[in-house]
Formats: sequence, C-alpha cells, structure tokens
Amino acid sequence: MTKWVNQLLYGDCLSLMREMPMGYVDLVYLDPPFNSNRDYAAIYEDETGRPLPEQIEAFNDLWELSPERVEAIKMMPVLMREAGVPDEVAELWRHWMQALRNAQPRLLSYLSYMTERLLPLRSIVKPTGSIYLHCDPTASHYIKAMMDSIFGHQNFRNEIIWKRTFAHGGATRWGDIHDVILFYTRSDKYTWNKVLQAHDPNYIDTKYRFVDERGRYRLVVLTGPGKTKGASGQAWRGYNPSDGGRHWAVPKRAIDALREEGVEIPPDLHDQLELLYQHSFIRFPERGRGGGPGVPEFKLYLEKGQPIQDIITDIPPINSQAKERLGYPTQKPVALLERIIKASTNEGDRVLDPFCGCATTIEAAHELKREWIGIDIAIHAIKRVAKVRLEDRLGLREGVDFVVKGIPGSLEGAKDLWQSDKHQFQKWAIEQVDGFVTTKKTDDGGIDGRIYFSLPGQSELESMVIEVKGGKNVSKEVVRSLRGVLDRDQAKMAGLIIMEDMGSRKTKNFLSEFADLGMLDVNGVKYPRMQLLTVSDILAGQRFLTPTVAKARMMSQPSLPFGR
Repeated sequence: MTKWVNQLLYGDCLSLMREMPMGYVDLVYLDPPFNSNRDYAAIYEDETGRPLPEQIEAFNDLWELSPERVEAIKMMPVLMREAGVPDEVAELWRHWMQALRNAQPRLLSYLSYMTERLLPLRSIVKPTGSIYLHCDPTASHYIKAMMDSIFGHQNFRNEIIWKRTFAHGGATRWGDIHDVILFYTRSDKYTWNKVLQAHDPNYIDTKYRFVDERGRYRLVVLTGPGKTKGASGQAWRGYNPSDGGRHWAVPKRAIDALREEGVEIPPDLHDQLELLYQHSFIRFPERGRGGGPGVPEFKLYLEKGQPIQDIITDIPPINSQAKERLGYPTQKPVALLERIIKASTNEGDRVLDPFCGCATTIEAAHELKREWIGIDIAIHAIKRVAKVRLEDRLGLREGVDFVVKGIPGSLEGAKDLWQSDKHQFQKWAIEQVDGFVTTKKTDDGGIDGRIYFSLPGQSELESMVIEVKGGKNVSKEVVRSLRGVLDRDQAKMAGLIIMEDMGSRKTKNFLSEFADLGMLDVNGVKYPRMQLLTVSDILAGQRFLTPTVAKARMMSQPSLPFGR
C-alpha cells in the first residue's frame, strides 16, 4: 500500500499536509468549521441526557485572537510567498489582515486558520486536480477572495449552491437554507467528467410530450437567428433560412445521436441535414403561409439525465433516521460527495478530506473505487469512523483495507508524537482516558482537559481536571500547582498524566502529596481526589478512578477545536 493512500490520519491537517508528496492528490474536498453563529460545538451527554457544562461556551472561544494566532497572522505573508503566491498578493493580504484585526478580529482568526491550511494544497494537488471547499454564506465571500489569491482567480470554476435544508421562515430575513461549495482547479487542464442528474418529472411531462421508438422527445427549430453566408445560409429541401433572417443550426446532440447509432457523419452541412432527415431526426411541419415549406424541426430526445448544475436541489439533507447518519448535525449526504467525486476524478484517483469528521467523503470515494486519505484532529472521530463507518458499514478491515496512523500504540509512539506535536500529544492523552480537551480560555492555567461524571442527586455534572506533562522531569511543584488549580476551580478531583514512570521513590513522594487531598466518597465508594497515570498505564488500559463517566453519546462535531 502506498504510504499516503487509504489511511485515516490522526492529527492537525496543517502539519500532515506539509509532509505529503507534491502533486499527489487528484481531489481535495474540505468541509471545515464555518465562521457562523450556528452551534457546531460537540454535544456530549451522559446517560441522563445532561450536556457537558463547558463545551458550548468553550466553542465560542475558538476564533479569538490568541497569542499563537497573532504570531501565525504575522507570518502569513511569508508563508504565502513560500507557497508561490505572488508578492503583490501577499502584500495585499498583509494590509487586509491588519484592517480586520481592528474591525473583525474573530473573522481574522478564522481566515488566517483557513489560509494556513489551504496553502499546502498548492503543492500537493496535481496540475489536473480540483479543490472543493464547503462553507456557508457567513464567510464564503471572504474565503473566495482567499482562494483566488492562493489558486488564482482564473482557476475559479463555480460557486455551487446546495439546498441543505427544507424551507423555513425567518423572523426578520429570508429563510437561510443553503450552503456554498467553491470549486477551483489547479490549472485550466483538469479532470472533468459528464455527470447527469435525474430530470424533474414535471419537466419531462411538460417539455418531452412526444414518444417514438427512440424514446421521448421534443421538437426544436433547426435554425438560429441571423443570416450567414455559405452552406448554413443556403436552401435545403425547398426551405431557405435566409428568407426569415436565420441560418441552419444543427444541434450537436443530433450528430452525437447518429454517431451512437454507428452512422458515419459527412463533413458537408447539407449532407448532414439529409442524413438526419433520412434517419427520422428531422420533420417538416405543415406548409407555411403561401404554400411554402414550414420551418423544419429537430427531434431532441430526452437524455438519461441533465448535466449537473451549480444549484443542487435534488440531493436532500440526511434524514434523522437514515442508515448513513452517524449523529453529526452538519453531516453531508453521501450522494453529494459522490456527485463531486464523479465529476472531478476517475477510478483509481486519490481523494483527500483534511477535515474528514464522520468520513462521508471516504465512503463516497471507496464506493466509487477511488483511493482516499482522511484526516481529523480528534481521536474520538478517528476511532468512530474506523469502527462504525469503515468496519461495520463498509465491511473494511483495519490493517488490510485501510490503516490508521498517528494514534500512538506504544510508549515510543507517544514520545514521537510529543516530539513532533506537543499539543496533539496532550489531546491524545486526554482523549484516551475519556476526557475532553479544554478549549475555554481561562486565567487559571494548569487545566489541559476534564473528565466529567455524575453524582447522585445532582442535576449538573462534576469534573476531574486533567494536566498533561510529556517531559522527563516532573517535579513536586507540578503536584502543588495542580492542587492549587483544583482549589481555585472547585473541581471534585484532579488527574496528572506523565510520560514515563518516575521510579519507586519519586512516585511514593508524589502519592504522599496526593493522599493529603483525601478521598471523594460516593455512596460508600471512595475515589482518590488526586490521581496519577503514566502513558504506559494508559496504553495498558488503565483509567482514572471516577464515578460514572460522561462519554460521547453523539459525535456531533468531535474535531474541537477546529474539526468538522
């Protein structure tokens, strides 16, 4: 199996795409987080149906201008130049970003995040490849300007409108029922296949009212407006189009229909008209005024479907009871992705989804015999996709039909992740113990994640605060600091995750510090208020001892902070 093919990759798509070979991908479909007021936060509930306290509020902080984001924005013109974006465009972006920093800082944070991740696509998409970016109208116009700068305005092909929901009323505005899909190519020579969509039955009944042995057809005049010289303006079978200020206009579909029947097409226009007449594609209506021949008509037969249009109304949103539904409110139907993949790739081509979420793109690519790569920043999403979508739904086998990479399965793998991406290591460690990475910005510090649990008789969930340390030297100051966080946060419990065993003596000292905090008594069952796990413990299946843990019940938007 080729290194990057048929894989689920756990990690930030930015770093992973930078490692991909140049000119390797035929199609990229992105359905990144939108910059809208809709609730794309993860909705995790325990068996009582109670939502996690911080998740929705935490999501609102995603597009704040953090110090890291400000630094990334400063580097954007440099990154653009390195990616081959013209200097004048990079300079324009520098001024634009400065203006947005004062006027719309949250929008700036979102756009800079997206720009960082679109820049690598310039090199990894083949010259014959395509990029489809799915977004909503809130920021689609800003994203289009961004993509014009990166891929070139001349390579913009379509703004596709998808009716994503059924009609609903708005109190003070028109009903918001559509998404936008921006279609770009890497050059003017790109893969394009004729894809047909089903005809509207009303359209067929209204327009194609006649039937013969070839099928349903409608009649269209065989001339076009305006006089011309040459064969197209000369008489044939007693009718001269010039008399009515017109010329012969033979439909291409007429010639194609004859070719499909194995008929050799002559070069002369009048010979073509005669051939069409002999094969019953042309008819003369009743005589016109003055006894002359009527305007000849061509039988335009109904095709199997009409070519796909840039307004998609025939692919409905996923029904809540549909078999393909995995619980994501923003999940897209497989049919939508199949249409895109059919149009812009051929069998055996490679499809990349950098925000694969519930992996609709992967399923569509697999069913259409394309190779695929899916990336997600949340371990919950990767594991769920591997089990539910690929194994249970598609019957694929991990290690045979696809592989999962980036999720450490050994201490050495965890160390490699720590060295390559400390933030991703932290996320992995927290999610492995059924925790949730903290996205809410606070002044407390020391809280990398939380494990939520329920207590008898309480309406709200309680939490264990989690701190992760990947370095070798973990001092007792870390323990004291975590105790301070526990007191300030008023959490019930605290957990510390470290990379390696500290040795018996140091571990004993740590546990002595932990013991000072006492136990949490829940109906006679005692849980240490402060606990310690090493990466080896986690890999061996050990978890923090807590009351009933609130796990993910619905994976609505698992890729926090930035996933689909």
